[in-house]
Amino acid sequence: MFLSKQIIINPVTGDRMTILCSTADSNGEYFKVQFDLPPGAKGSPLHYHGSMHETFEVLRGSLNMELCEKGNRKTLRTGDKVYVYPGMYHSFWNESNDWVTFISEIRPAGNFEQFLKAWYGLAGDRKVNKDGVPTNLLQLALIVQKSDTIVVGQPPFLQKIILNILTKIARILKVERTLVKYWR
Repeated sequence: MFLSKQIIINPVTGDRMTILCSTADSNGEYFKVQFDLPPGAKGSPLHYHGSMHETFEVLRGSLNMELCEKGNRKTLRTGDKVYVYPGMYHSFWNESNDWVTFISEIRPAGNFEQFLKAWYGLAGDRKVNKDGVPTNLLQLALIVQKSDTIVVGQPPFLQKIILNILTKIARILKVERTLVKYWR
């Protein structure tokens, strides 16, 4: 049952996110969200998740993806679906001249909903750069930690060490209090 349907717009990138089933609605089993990306949207960098399974299903338009390894590009069209397993490299973007609408389902939900809400919320408050990335390094660290994400191209152990150091500093300084409003 889908109890909550919340629409959040990123005014910097133009993306729209509609929460179809929240983490709370599924008791943490999954998080289901619809994304609408405008023409030319950058989407996400090539990355992977340590323990999450993610599904992408295109409802309308064309979604560009990079899957499994750097350079392995694929275009998903209306009706296409891709399953991304833990550890599987992936990224997405919209290089077309039309909007693309797709659904992403994350299992288990973990804290991915908090990650997205904070990312979009900070954009709404104009606390991001021109690409929509949060400008406060400590806020960014806390948010990224919730996403179970490792960006491809930098040594994972180094990312984890830096992230752990920054999140410890953020917790000491109580930076998380600045993000709580986005998680409601």
